[in-house]
Amino acid sequence: MADLGWILFGGVSLYALWRGLPNTQCHEHKLLREIIESSRGARLVIDKNNTTILSNSRFDDLCKMPEKSDYECLKSFLGTSHLSDLETLREAALHGVSKSCKIKHEQTPRGPQWYNIAAQPIPDWNGYIHWRIDNVTEEHLQNLIISEEKQKLSDFTDNAPVGFFSADENGRFVFVNATFCRWVGEDIETILRERNVHSYLKNIPQNAAAYDIKDGGGVRQLTETPMVTKSGREFLASIRQTVVHEDDGMVRTRAIVSDLSAEYAIKQALEDSETRFKRFFEESPLGIAIVDIHENVTDCNEALAKLLGKEVSEIENVPYTDMVDKNDWAKAVAFLTRIRKGEVIADPVEVRLWVDHLNDSIACHMFARLVSGGDNVALHFIDLSQQKNLESQFIQSQKMQAVGQLAGGIAHDFNNLLTAIIGFCDLLLLRHKPGDPSFADIQQIKQNSNRAANLVRQLLAFSRQQTLRPQVQDITDILTEVSHLLRRLIGVNIELKLIHGHDLGLVKVDGGQMEQVLVNLSVNARDAMPERGHLTIETHNYHNDAPQTFGEDTMPVGDWVRIDVTDTGTGIPPDVLARIFEPFFTTKDIGKGTGLGLSTVYGIVRQTGGYLGVDSVVGQGTTFSIYLPRAVADDKSESAATTPVMEEKETDLTGSARILLVEDEDAVRTFSMRALTNKGYEVLAAENGDAGLMVFREQTQAIDLLITDVMMPGMDGPTLAKEILTAMPSLKVIFISGYTEEKLKDTLGENIYFLPKPFTLKQLAAKVKDVLGA
Repeated sequence: MADLGWILFGGVSLYALWRGLPNTQCHEHKLLREIIESSRGARLVIDKNNTTILSNSRFDDLCKMPEKSDYECLKSFLGTSHLSDLETLREAALHGVSKSCKIKHEQTPRGPQWYNIAAQPIPDWNGYIHWRIDNVTEEHLQNLIISEEKQKLSDFTDNAPVGFFSADENGRFVFVNATFCRWVGEDIETILRERNVHSYLKNIPQNAAAYDIKDGGGVRQLTETPMVTKSGREFLASIRQTVVHEDDGMVRTRAIVSDLSAEYAIKQALEDSETRFKRFFEESPLGIAIVDIHENVTDCNEALAKLLGKEVSEIENVPYTDMVDKNDWAKAVAFLTRIRKGEVIADPVEVRLWVDHLNDSIACHMFARLVSGGDNVALHFIDLSQQKNLESQFIQSQKMQAVGQLAGGIAHDFNNLLTAIIGFCDLLLLRHKPGDPSFADIQQIKQNSNRAANLVRQLLAFSRQQTLRPQVQDITDILTEVSHLLRRLIGVNIELKLIHGHDLGLVKVDGGQMEQVLVNLSVNARDAMPERGHLTIETHNYHNDAPQTFGEDTMPVGDWVRIDVTDTGTGIPPDVLARIFEPFFTTKDIGKGTGLGLSTVYGIVRQTGGYLGVDSVVGQGTTFSIYLPRAVADDKSESAATTPVMEEKETDLTGSARILLVEDEDAVRTFSMRALTNKGYEVLAAENGDAGLMVFREQTQAIDLLITDVMMPGMDGPTLAKEILTAMPSLKVIFISGYTEEKLKDTLGENIYFLPKPFTLKQLAAKVKDVLGA
């Protein structure tokens, strides 16, 4: 512009000289014309009246029009939309101010063109204006491209997933992108005006310049450091920075910042996932193995190693079939082949795994699933040992239950037979007194019948169907009473030691049955110590905080009285220990044991509500532990119906009452009728419940006592009693049965009594006499 001003000034001066010399061609005039013509833009010089002083051919080519002045041509060229701009430029030049504007000219042969229009005052020539019209289309387009590229670059840097910044030698920011601003929570202006590099670093570098990001600085710097935002939030960042030292001593840094929070979160999540998987894999109760495409175990967990009794290293990198029982190889291989073919098998296959230290195999369920794109297979093994044991126990339990039901049914039938046998023996003994040749034979029959009755009682004890008469008492008293008998039973070669617990709790038991339990256990202990030994019976209070298992029985949490019966005998082998409570199982020689001793003990203890445990070591001895539930002192014993049958003694057993006797067993009914008739009673007999009810309804005189069997075809005893009691509520009833009276708990009440089978003539007569006199 300085050159242009000089040219215009010189040109105008020369032009003035030329004007002063009309019709004269001079060297200066030619020079001025050449200068104006050589200009790359259109030129026009006018005075304040818009009269053309000078113009060049480019102006003529651009906007010269016939019959119009040059200034009017300029106005037409710009168009009406830019007239106000043109007038603004003219006014500014007339006031001595240079001014310009850029316009877009649409109507050109080459399409839209951009022009720069400038109006400049001429020094020392007031009112004269130099107009310059330059085509800046190419420059405009280049600037537009540059602007777009700058915009793209700015958009890229501002929206990049990393932060950018540059700092000077004082650590002050000279450039930051929008991403960095978002991370630190401040706007660009604040950062550039007030902040420095160390403003956002939690740990200020030591021995470093103001622009350094790490201790000791350097030209190229890389660090991972916590950064602090405006709000105080911290995030871990990775900063890579290059320091540029310029010739004039200035410093400019170029830094890239990466927020590691997301990466750290992903890494942490991956580590957590790996940890969870490892915990699941290692701590899983199932045995897990990973098998590769070559059928080798590449990995396994501790559960599988423990199952096989090996170290993990002994299982890895060996064929998986090495841990499978040879007899199941074909099954295991076929199962894995189906899985590798893509078949989805939800159900497991049962295979046996070989355990070296057991020299045996264990049954397992094997599941299989494809993993890792189908190259590897995950195998899961579930140990079925416990399940197999439970199945065996369940089968054993079912068998024992069936045997118990059978024993109960047999005992009921035997009790009916024994009642008749013993009863008729008593009737015969009324006629055959001592000294009679038949007396001894009848006594022999009666004694063997009583032995058979004891055997039946043992069957009922095993099946938990014998009659118990529990009372709240101190187990110490029972032990004291039975200790004399036990000493005689075990003999002089075995020392008996009783250890009574202090402040022992009370128990609700049938004293006679508990004596039977202690006798049976002591006899077994005696047989286990044929030479000599020690038998110790110890009692103490016991409390368990968790359920305890004894075979198939589970003892709940509670307070118990524990009785330990310990011998120093031969002990019980494990294979025998599993069967000792089975009925009729015995290790004694034929004829020396019935196999019902421990079965009876087990049945009595369980029917009492207790539990029985056993611990035995071969060659050292055995301990049987009886757990009886503790009772409170004010617990009531069973109802009056469960009071023991009166001891047989010489008393007056005669009477004259009217008795209705209902019994479906002919022999028992006949014996009972004759026994009571002989005592003076009037007996009305019926063979079943329906007949008994009919007999009762036919009577015109009241009956005093009903004696009825419990289990009968058609109407049973309890139903018969309810029907009759409806008509005679005060009638007294005696139930007779080979079953336990536990079955009658809902029926027994006031004026209801029970007499268990088998019974003797005197027991029957004494019971009737006792009930009628009550």
